[in-house]
Amino acid sequence: MTLKLEQISQMVGGQMNLYPLNLTLVPNAVTVLLGATQAGKTSLMRLMAGLDTPTEGRVWVDGKDVTGMGVRERNVAMVYQQFINYPSMNVYDNIASPLRLRGDKDTDVQVRALAARLRIDPFLDRLPAALSGGQQQRVALARALAKQAPLMFLDEPLVNLDYKLREELREDLTQLFEAGSGTVVYATTEPTEALLLGGHTAVMKEGRVLQYGPTLEVFRQPQSLDVARAFSDPPINVLQARAMAGGGWQLDDHSALALTQIASGAGHVQIGLRATVLRTDQRTGDVALQAMVQLAEISGTDTFVHLSCGSMELVMQKTGVHFFDIGAALQVYWNERDAYVFNDRGELMRSPLATQEAS
Repeated sequence: MTLKLEQISQMVGGQMNLYPLNLTLVPNAVTVLLGATQAGKTSLMRLMAGLDTPTEGRVWVDGKDVTGMGVRERNVAMVYQQFINYPSMNVYDNIASPLRLRGDKDTDVQVRALAARLRIDPFLDRLPAALSGGQQQRVALARALAKQAPLMFLDEPLVNLDYKLREELREDLTQLFEAGSGTVVYATTEPTEALLLGGHTAVMKEGRVLQYGPTLEVFRQPQSLDVARAFSDPPINVLQARAMAGGGWQLDDHSALALTQIASGAGHVQIGLRATVLRTDQRTGDVALQAMVQLAEISGTDTFVHLSCGSMELVMQKTGVHFFDIGAALQVYWNERDAYVFNDRGELMRSPLATQEAS
């Protein structure tokens, strides 16, 4: 199924929820809507599904204008943040409901296959209220998959689950989408989910789509600082640099930079460093920063070190479990090859990938 949005916008109560945008989804693939809360992800998804009507613009499905056509008239499936199931039906009947509406003859085989696929087959006789949150969300997913809709929408379906359940379901969803043949739209605030799901990603901010493309391409080549910020967890570190009279560049802490491929006529640039490129070991050509440890936290297999460097606040991500004393002085290093460079308007001037290709 192809879905195309043509100059759509949405105004509610005199305020713009969505600014005019064009977007054509890649058919039979996953498109992730990535952005912070209130970026416009849910508003855009509701317009795509037919739950709302755009103030301006057209919605096209397989070349047909469906603007204003309600969700009941479209063949779509939806999974929400909340665990929405039919409370008076057991798990079996919840999954079977779209199959029965469609008049399928092999309902039992399909229900049991989907339940096994989502590891809820031991609970087919139970009511949803008797299940855990993760199990209830699996029931909702199974029912959505049973509908076999060519267009499926998932609006932050894992946000209300605990960390362990989110990790389990992320893996399940990745496998399910890889095996599917429909077009999937998945909204999330978490860059990690976008990277795990793959496909394509549309980065959103304040009702605008900032960039759309293959997920890895958007991650590696963000067209703006806003995109890099949305697609970095922990947040991307941003350093300010200004051109020096004799050539080259200087950070606020007086560290000198070369910034190859960037003309000093730019005057002022912003350096973006993902947390993974900061190190405590020095290598040839590195830039050194003198910092102080503010906080060190271990999450999973990584250690996140929060640093103060003059007026700058930085985060360093180190693989493994490491211990740092709060308040200790620490020298951290990074290489210019690993830096994103943005102009004073936040537009990309140079990316690490572009630098590597040039070399």
